[in-house]
Amino acid sequence: MDIFNFLLSVFLLFPLISAVNTTPSCPTFICFNSNFTIRFPFQALLPGASPNCVYPGFNLSCDNQGNTVIRFPYSGEFFVRSIDYQAQEILLYDPSNCLPRRLMDFNLSGTPFRVAYHINYTFMVCPTAFTQSRFTAVHCLSNSTNTTLATSSNTLVEILASKYCKVLVTMPIPVSSPKQSESGFTSGLNGDLQLYWDVPNCEDCEAQGAMCGFQNNTSQQVMCFDSPGTDMTDHLRLLKMISLTVAIPTIVCAFCTACICLIHGRRSHGVAWQQNFDPTVTLQPSDTAILGLDQSTIESYTKVVLGESRRLPMGPNDGTCPICLSDYRAEEVVRCIPECQHCFHAGCIDEWLRLNNSCPVCRNSPSPAHGVLQPV
Repeated sequence: MDIFNFLLSVFLLFPLISAVNTTPSCPTFICFNSNFTIRFPFQALLPGASPNCVYPGFNLSCDNQGNTVIRFPYSGEFFVRSIDYQAQEILLYDPSNCLPRRLMDFNLSGTPFRVAYHINYTFMVCPTAFTQSRFTAVHCLSNSTNTTLATSSNTLVEILASKYCKVLVTMPIPVSSPKQSESGFTSGLNGDLQLYWDVPNCEDCEAQGAMCGFQNNTSQQVMCFDSPGTDMTDHLRLLKMISLTVAIPTIVCAFCTACICLIHGRRSHGVAWQQNFDPTVTLQPSDTAILGLDQSTIESYTKVVLGESRRLPMGPNDGTCPICLSDYRAEEVVRCIPECQHCFHAGCIDEWLRLNNSCPVCRNSPSPAHGVLQPV
């Protein structure tokens, strides 16, 4: 009986393992100071991480403070604020909180990323006494005597440069929107840097609630996988659980029946039993020959049709059947064992009790009881 229970437990777990294999095998990570997951096409550069779990150019890392870090070949390191996998968008910010300085020398060559727009900005240095309370300054590039301004207005540049300010540089700056400040100056350069990627294109896959990954460990072909928890995966897992829960006990029961028949056949022909026969020993029926309960005893246990609340009628139970590990749903039929008050899907516990004479949770042997069918 112990061997049978072990085999049954292994086969009940098999559908769970099989269902998980329908998703990419690459792990997901979270740097502890971030609130988003790192997954394909990105991958964290951690010990044991598979090189086939990251698309080229999408390497990330976690620093000692738990920040998510991305490094560009020609522009250095940035911190990652967030990743939108469906929009294929990543928001970055400067670790030193001076993004305008970084944008003046920003280069995405050799990366899979792009910016939405470029706009020509002119950076100027002006006396603080002149600019104070009049213009929006780039504070991280300013001090007590000089203020740095950034504007896309050629008219303002001509006016200020002719009398008060000195032009530092005019250059295209990556921005997230083509709309400019009405005043001609902006503090938006102090915000986040918004980048996009086009390859791999997983927008449709993500929109379906699935996720991309490499087809296998040796291929660079990207395909769409079901995510854990999607309806299709749940249905497949439930179908496999039901099939194996019914099929495996039937096969084992047939095997045990064949063995019993073989033993009785040998006994009737005097084979092997006479070799160790002791006339002083009285043979007693063995309890181990009892595989389970009879159908009338099983039918005597309480059956309940669950209502919309899915509330179980008794006992130390939660919302999951301990046998098939599936959540209870409205209008499903459950059966409860009176002595220990443990409840299960009726189909699951009926099949169990035909082959076992104890509760699968507490292992207590139940006795007959009267039950009725009622809604909850």
